[in-house]
Amino acid sequence: MDYIDLALKYGGFTSLDKVYLSGKLLDLTEEQKLAFITPPPSVINAYFAEIYQKQGPQAATAYYLDLSRQLRLFCDSPSFAEDKPFVRLNLSGKSFGFAYQNEEELARVFAEKEEDITPALLFEIAQIFPQYKIFVTDGKIQMRPVAVDEERLEGLESDFLLTELAESADWVRISGLNQEEVVEAASAYQGQAYYAWSGRTAIIYIQQ
Repeated sequence: MDYIDLALKYGGFTSLDKVYLSGKLLDLTEEQKLAFITPPPSVINAYFAEIYQKQGPQAATAYYLDLSRQLRLFCDSPSFAEDKPFVRLNLSGKSFGFAYQNEEELARVFAEKEEDITPALLFEIAQIFPQYKIFVTDGKIQMRPVAVDEERLEGLESDFLLTELAESADWVRISGLNQEEVVEAASAYQGQAYYAWSGRTAIIYIQQ
């Protein structure tokens, strides 16, 4: 592994730093080298925010996933103790973060202080990252890409004014402009719920 190349590409160093890096990295272990060239959280968050604003959420998460892969930042239990840097999120005025757990884009969203996990919170995350499905397992918020064959979904009759229902052999999709109504409609179904967002529409997918 060429740590100097990694430092130049991902660590915020420039070609002027090559001699400096060579000396600093010379006697370090692999783990110490990665820690040395990993940019601080402020730099990662600044890059992430800039890419998000200029190129959109998918480009921003692609940057952070690649960074996590190359610098081994994957973490199963991230926290604000910040053993490894993570991306900070402001959700309804509360401090949260997110970090990738593995190369398959499974990510954890976690709060600085204990917070209730509500449908409104999950929909807020889905609006920030519309390319992901948001779900809860064992009391932990996670997100990842989840493929749903929308063409196989067939419309169902609904008693709700603003909510549409569709179903396939594997999935139920509940979507509408009113979050509370979508949540109420989804409560009639059993299975893993995935929260999503498209345009102005709140969506819950239930995997049957």
